[in-house]
Amino acid sequence: MSSLTKQQESKKWYLSKIDPFLEHLNSDKNTCVKEFRDLGLEKMNKLDFPTLKDEEWKYTNISPILQHNFEPALLTALQETDEKEVAKHLFKDFDFHKIVFVNGVFNSDLSSLGELPSGVAAGNLRSLIHSHPEIVKEYLNKNSDDDNFFNAMNSACTYDGFALYVPEGKHVEKPFQLLFLNGNSSVKVLSQPRNLLVLGGRSSAKVIASYQGLGSNEYLSNIVTEIYLGEEAVLDFYKVQNESVNAFHINKTQAFQSRGSVFSHYSISFGSKIARNDINSVLKGTNCECNLYGIYLSNEQQHIDNHTFVDHASPNCVSNELYKGILDDESRGVFNGKIMVRKDAQKTNAYQSNKSVLLSGTARIDTKPQLEIYADDVRCTHGATIGQLDETSLFYLRSRGISSEIAKSMLIRAFAFDVIDSVKIPEIREQIHTLIFEHLHREIIKND
Repeated sequence: MSSLTKQQESKKWYLSKIDPFLEHLNSDKNTCVKEFRDLGLEKMNKLDFPTLKDEEWKYTNISPILQHNFEPALLTALQETDEKEVAKHLFKDFDFHKIVFVNGVFNSDLSSLGELPSGVAAGNLRSLIHSHPEIVKEYLNKNSDDDNFFNAMNSACTYDGFALYVPEGKHVEKPFQLLFLNGNSSVKVLSQPRNLLVLGGRSSAKVIASYQGLGSNEYLSNIVTEIYLGEEAVLDFYKVQNESVNAFHINKTQAFQSRGSVFSHYSISFGSKIARNDINSVLKGTNCECNLYGIYLSNEQQHIDNHTFVDHASPNCVSNELYKGILDDESRGVFNGKIMVRKDAQKTNAYQSNKSVLLSGTARIDTKPQLEIYADDVRCTHGATIGQLDETSLFYLRSRGISSEIAKSMLIRAFAFDVIDSVKIPEIREQIHTLIFEHLHREIIKND
């Protein structure tokens, strides 16, 4: 079967699941998102799966995803899990609001929200649709286009996901820790959370979203997260992708920043067979700040693709971007970072850096930094480096009686330090260091 035919067959499969999905919604079919779902279905019919001929996907072949027919989670039996499984995947030793989703559907029994400031609504999208339909109508998909078939399918099948509304002037001190557990022991499941975060002017919040796998079956996580920051709002968003090696992960995060807002996004990618992260922010108001930090680690035959886009649409804004990759075995990494400075965005300061370390002769990285500048009073830099661990430093450590593997792990920790050190929650920072060792140096942990 040709690649084109397989694409057509896959598209037909997912379109055939829309009517059963809508039937399953029952009373939810007539909510304020009906028009939004209808538009998503219309785009599903028009759009195709991305191919290597598409410039934005030229380094990522999604053919392995199309080899499977994934079943929408709402049409499958509920995957059972418990507190013990949840505890295995949480960041620990600090206080947080816990919100758990299983295959994209909110699980109230495993979640625990503490006291929130007056007017703050937090939990799941289905609840927000009924309690604050005006918020959903105003913000859902207003600034996030369906760029490809995956995005359109998420829109057409919008049902649940994390939702946060922080009114003007409110500050949520305790972080929200979101746990998305994905996988099904009986079927190959499709999980499609739709996350919506809206922060009013001069408000603030911290969110940790962790995606983890259940079982050994293949599954597909197809996520869209929309973020809206009012004037002088501050959001720290941590995304940790640590899914099964048999998983596929497609993620789009779209932020929209108003005047004086500060958005800091931290992307930590360890798991899945194929992972694609699209992280975009539009700096629409003056004096915005956007910080994008990323660390991605891959081994065996993993493929991790990070695409970022910072759109400087207003003057006097700052963006900082630092991504680092550590690749072993036959794995492959992709980094495509684009900065656009529009005509009226004078006094822009934009910095971007991507550095990668290849731990084997068969690992590969494709990196493509991009700058498009249409203003003349700006300060912009970008750069990319690819290399191996420093042999001189490795020899120095070995000469001090340190084993080869421990010496390598020390150099890797040093390489990743500036990205991980940017994490503002100390407990998470240290546990991320542990995750790095677990993924690249399991033999050291076993011997300790």
